[in-house]
Amino acid sequence: MRVISGSVRGRNLKAVPGMNTRPTTDKVKEAIFSMIGPYFDGGLVLDLFAGAGGLGIEAISRGIARGIFIDIERASVDIIKQNLQSTGLIEQSEVYRNSAEQALKVLQRRELKFDLVFLDPPYRMKKMDELLMIIEERHLLALGAKLVLEHDTRTRYAEQIGGFACIRKAEYGETTVSIYEWKGDVIQ
Repeated sequence: MRVISGSVRGRNLKAVPGMNTRPTTDKVKEAIFSMIGPYFDGGLVLDLFAGAGGLGIEAISRGIARGIFIDIERASVDIIKQNLQSTGLIEQSEVYRNSAEQALKVLQRRELKFDLVFLDPPYRMKKMDELLMIIEERHLLALGAKLVLEHDTRTRYAEQIGGFACIRKAEYGETTVSIYEWKGDVIQ
């Protein structure tokens, strides 16, 4: 695993040991960023189910100002911190060990608005549409925010989920990437 482009291009990233995580391949990562970017001018990214943090780190390398990384596994949190340290992006980042649902409650209390959200859960988790609705209900998105959902190709998600509209979908073998844009009104 490595950072493909941006300020820390070419830096190697450690993977989480064991078989519990499935790092996004460089091919899929490059495809994701060509669909959503490829570069950014500031903003805030949430990498939920972060694993080794590769997607969020890539976003910061490509110009996102700050990133928040969440994973429930201690080993993942340790690897994310090591990867942020080795890329020099630790000062632009926050890393937390928590479940997705609990993390979203905490982030709502902080009144954060994300411009980009990565959801790359274990493929056994099939209810990401419900999680999109929780993100929307907690008012965690800037208008026009993009949400990248990486999931098993056999799992299908609706084109419209609440205020989210699917703007791109691409299949890479067993992996499908669904890109949603949040078009809902920001309720204060």
